[in-house]
Amino acid sequence: MAEQALLLAVGLSVSLLSLLLLGLIVCYLWRRRRREQGQYEELPSTVPSVPAHSAPAILVSQCTWTMPGEIPFTVPPRLMTQKQGDLTAEETDETEMKMKLETQRDILAHRGSLSVRSWYPVGTVLAGLYSVPPLNEVVAPPPGMATRLCFSVEYRHSGEQLMVTLFRLGNLPPRFHSNVTLVELRLLPDDRRPRQAKARGTGPDPEFHDCFIFQVSGVCVPQSTLSVCVLSVDQDGKRHAVGRVLFPLEGELGQAGRVLWRDLDTEDDTQCSELGDVQVSLSYSRTLQRLTVVVLRARGLQLLTDAGVCVQVSLQIHTQVVKVKRSCVVRRDTDPRFDHRMTFKLRSQHLDEACVSFELQQLNHVDSESAVLLGVLVLGPFMYARGPQLQHWMDMVNTPQEPVELWHRLSRAT
Repeated sequence: MAEQALLLAVGLSVSLLSLLLLGLIVCYLWRRRRREQGQYEELPSTVPSVPAHSAPAILVSQCTWTMPGEIPFTVPPRLMTQKQGDLTAEETDETEMKMKLETQRDILAHRGSLSVRSWYPVGTVLAGLYSVPPLNEVVAPPPGMATRLCFSVEYRHSGEQLMVTLFRLGNLPPRFHSNVTLVELRLLPDDRRPRQAKARGTGPDPEFHDCFIFQVSGVCVPQSTLSVCVLSVDQDGKRHAVGRVLFPLEGELGQAGRVLWRDLDTEDDTQCSELGDVQVSLSYSRTLQRLTVVVLRARGLQLLTDAGVCVQVSLQIHTQVVKVKRSCVVRRDTDPRFDHRMTFKLRSQHLDEACVSFELQQLNHVDSESAVLLGVLVLGPFMYARGPQLQHWMDMVNTPQEPVELWHRLSRAT
C-alpha cells in the first residue's frame, strides 16, 4: 500500500509541473504576439494609385510586355519611424500636405518619368545600354564571298597565358558543307603539337565555341604568330585543306578579347604575286632520314625570253650548302608544270638547322651565259623563314611521311 501511495503522489506532481510549464509557454507566446502587433504597423497597398496627369505605369507582374527604350526609375516612399508614428494628428496632416506639394513639383520637373503618389521620380534607365546582343549578331560574317574565321585573342599577364577562342567559320565553300570541319592551332615558332577543335555542325557557317590556352611568357608573345589551319574531312576520312590564317601577335593584343574576322588564305586564290608563285610539296621520313621535295608547278612568271624555265633546289645547313639539284626544263610557258621529285639525305637532329631554297631560273639561248633569276623561295624553321614558309616546314615536321602541298610567293634575291 505504501508503494502505491508513493507512485500516486509522484504522478500527481509530474502532471502539475507539466500543466504549469504549458501555461508559462502559452503566456509567453501571447505576450510576444501582442508586442509584435504593437511594434509594427500595417503597410499600405503595394499597388499605388496613379494620378491622372502622370505617365502610365509599367507593372512588373505583367507576363508579356515589350521592353521600352527607357525604363522609369523611382525611389519608393520612406517608411515611418517610431518617432514619426507618435506625432499628433495635426502634425501628421501637415506633413502629408507638404509631401503632396513636393510630389506635384517633382511631377512637373520630371515629365516623362513614372510619377505615382508618394513615389519620387528620379529619371529613366536606358535599356539599350544593358542589352546583350545575340551571338549571331556579334559574330555575323562581314559581307563578301571569302571564307572567314571568327576568333578572339587575349593575353593574361598575371598567368602568362594566351587565350584563343574560336567562334565560327563563315562562307565555307559548297563542296565542304556536308563534311566535318576541323581546325588545328599552333603558336609559332616553337609549338609543334597542334591543338585541334571540331565544329559542332555542318553547312556554310559551322560553329566551334572552343577556348585554348597557350602558356607563353610576355617576352615571347610579340615574337609569336598564331597559326590556324582549317581542314575538311569527308566520309572516307580523307582530309582536305580549306585554308589557313596566320595572325602575328605583335601589336594585336591592345584590345584584348575583341572579336576578330580574318580571311583564309586558300590554295584556290588565283591572284599571283608580282614575280609569280610556285607550288611545292614537302615530306620527311624519320625512319629513312630522307627529305622529299616535289616541285609541282608555277604561275604568273615574268618571262624575259622564250627560253626554258627550271627550278634549282638547294639543301642548306646553317651557312653550308649540302646538296644542289635542278628540275626539268619547261619551255615557253608562263604557268609551267614541272612535277619533278627530288630527295635529300637529312638527319632528324638537323631539322631545326636546315632549310631548302628554290630559285626559278630562265635559261639563255647562249649556253655560255648564266641563267636569269626570276625569283627565290626559302622554306625552313624559324631561323630562316616566317609566315607561310615557316608554317609549311612545321607541317612537314609534325606530319611525317605525309606530303604537304602549298603555294608560295616568289621574292627577289637579297
